[in-house]
Amino acid sequence: MRSLPGRIRRLALPVLIAASLSGCGLAAAPCRVVSAVVKAIPVVGHQAAAPTDACAAALDP
Repeated sequence: MRSLPGRIRRLALPVLIAASLSGCGLAAAPCRVVSAVVKAIPVVGHQAAAPTDACAAALDP
């Protein structure tokens, strides 16, 4: 099993590149990251992530 910092480091570069190429995506990136983490919570994740999804949609229509 790989260490968590190694996984984060491996995924961070593509995420940062995609965010920087998408205009307002850089501003919406924190909302999208938090939303993805919250959605990983079983049963209530998608409902709990609704506010962060709305934040990302408002910043990056």
